[in-house]
Amino acid sequence: MDTLMNANLGYLLLMIGVLLAVMAVITPGTGFFELGAIMTFLLTGWFVYNLPVNYWALFFLACGVVLLVLALLDRRRPISRRFDYLLAASLVVTFIGTACLFKKGESWLPGAHPLLILAATILEGGYLWIATRKIIEAFLTPPVQDLQRLVGMLGEAKTEVSTDGSVQVAGELWSARSQAPIPTSSQVRVTGREGFILEVEAVE
Repeated sequence: MDTLMNANLGYLLLMIGVLLAVMAVITPGTGFFELGAIMTFLLTGWFVYNLPVNYWALFFLACGVVLLVLALLDRRRPISRRFDYLLAASLVVTFIGTACLFKKGESWLPGAHPLLILAATILEGGYLWIATRKIIEAFLTPPVQDLQRLVGMLGEAKTEVSTDGSVQVAGELWSARSQAPIPTSSQVRVTGREGFILEVEAVE
């Protein structure tokens, strides 16, 4: 148990949790990222309870979340320079918080190995920078097909659909809503649309 309870493992779990949480924020509705982030943060909490931590690092993590939310609220087409600055600041502040959360003994120095921190920061930071920008660009790009042509088409519910949800129609993933709840994996028919939100009904 003592072998497992070390700062390196706690740091890796925290970094995985951050990755899953960011993906859950920029691609909501999948359920996988949300559940994974919750489970990982619960495990990380066990390390926080048993290992010495720098509580001021939690402030950096909170600031990283705020900056990420501000960046997502600033979504424009094309992506603005302000979005890039906010996203970069969010990643930097978040990774400072993750690196310094677990401390070495009584000092404030990071408890995880410096090379592990460097490698994880470069790999995860690079991935999140590219993935976040690509996903936001895809979200902001208007579809090239005639949206009205979607009315009457059949598709599949990728999540439970009621006041909101996701369906796959014509090979693309769309936000959708329905008057009656529709279970995941059900066949649906498009009955109308409002902007980029499809109105669907279940097909018996």
